[in-house]
Amino acid sequence: QLQLVESGGGLVQPGGSLRLSCAASGFNLDSYDIGWHRQAPGSERARGVSCIIVGSKNTYYSGSVKGRFTISRDNAKNTVYLQMNNLNPDDTGIYYCAAYDNAMRACPGFKHALSPPGYDYRGQGTQVTVSS
Repeated sequence: QLQLVESGGGLVQPGGSLRLSCAASGFNLDSYDIGWHRQAPGSERARGVSCIIVGSKNTYYSGSVKGRFTISRDNAKNTVYLQMNNLNPDDTGIYYCAAYDNAMRACPGFKHALSPPGYDYRGQGTQVTVSS
């Protein structure tokens, strides 16, 4: 079965940290560009958060998370991570990962918080709540 599964979400106080995982089964995650998206409460549209190119050559971050979040891959575990530090309430939402064919050139759009369609796979998401 081809799927992406996110984990690592939860409730955290402002200033805290979480590490999200995006694990693939049935296909090689390192063959795809992987983007993390956030859908905020009450929002109809997701926003792009971060993206990593095939082979980890380049990473991209939206302006609101740059310097606080770090995206990375562990090919041995077929997993992509999103380390989130210094969280604030605006980071609250459902985070999901999506796998894009590199030819889509989806990653650069994440710098502008775009949430490109056209992915081959996406997960169901994991809830992140930042609240005191």
